[in-house]
Amino acid sequence: MPLFLTEADVRELLPMASAIERVEASFTAQHSGQGINRSRQRILAPHASLHFMAAGLIEEGWFGAKIYTITRQGFQFVVVLFDASSGALLAVIEADHLGRIRTGAASGVATKFMAREDARRVGLIGAGRQGITQLEAVTRVRKIEAVRVFSRDPERRRAFCRDAAERLKIPVEPVETAEAAVRSGDVVITATNASEPVAFGNWIQPGTHLNVIGANMANRREVDSEVLRRARILAVDSLEQAKIEAGDLIHGLGPAGRDWDSVAELHAIVAGARPGRESPQDVTLFKSSGIALWDVSVAGFIYNQALARGRGFPLPASTGN
Repeated sequence: MPLFLTEADVRELLPMASAIERVEASFTAQHSGQGINRSRQRILAPHASLHFMAAGLIEEGWFGAKIYTITRQGFQFVVVLFDASSGALLAVIEADHLGRIRTGAASGVATKFMAREDARRVGLIGAGRQGITQLEAVTRVRKIEAVRVFSRDPERRRAFCRDAAERLKIPVEPVETAEAAVRSGDVVITATNASEPVAFGNWIQPGTHLNVIGANMANRREVDSEVLRRARILAVDSLEQAKIEAGDLIHGLGPAGRDWDSVAELHAIVAGARPGRESPQDVTLFKSSGIALWDVSVAGFIYNQALARGRGFPLPASTGN
């Protein structure tokens, strides 16, 4: 019988360490051809939008799709998981926290394979709900000793830093400018809803790795073209999807004197087919759009954990027509 799993179930069943393992496994499957991804599609209405994306992890036996709506009142996310052999519905999973933790986990994987081994400091722009899972993932793969955070709202910035320091057990300091956050980071994370760049190439120090995760629409950017020009290695989760919605690259590659042929897919770096960096002085960048393979991979893990622990509510099985 299929299961319905709530946000509370996801929080209990999906620790960050497991999410990083599952997202890394999805990159491995993507590289081998066992992971099939379909890019996000959107339906826009006057007061709401519907977004949907799908993937299959063939060797692991899972099909799935993430579907969500956005309105002024908020977001509603679900992942629907199917058995790839029988076609049976396995689970419907509330996916707000799932989405944040898998996005963080992807940045963790990118940092693992692209950042300097001795990276110790993080600069974060953005103090929203994505920020904490980004920091948690990066601290799982590097021995981070200090974080500096900028966001536009000083009160929110200070509250975020207090909460993050308590949760991560490392110093997390608010700073007054985005430049101060960026200049301080061996790893720089942009996690904003900005439509114009918030991080600039002349702020980036040699050896920096950037995770650019906030903008996933063609009309939004978080970094300027100089960042792209300076980055020796540029990586994305899916070239197909990036060409549709990675505004940083769509608008920035040309002025940076680059083209799409200079952009790697992260799965090739994870598999060792392309380098994540070539020297300690390299600037490297991962542009995250967010792909369905990650959702399906972590959803399968959550489902298996739910079965093992007796979690979730049974849904009536459908026999179809």
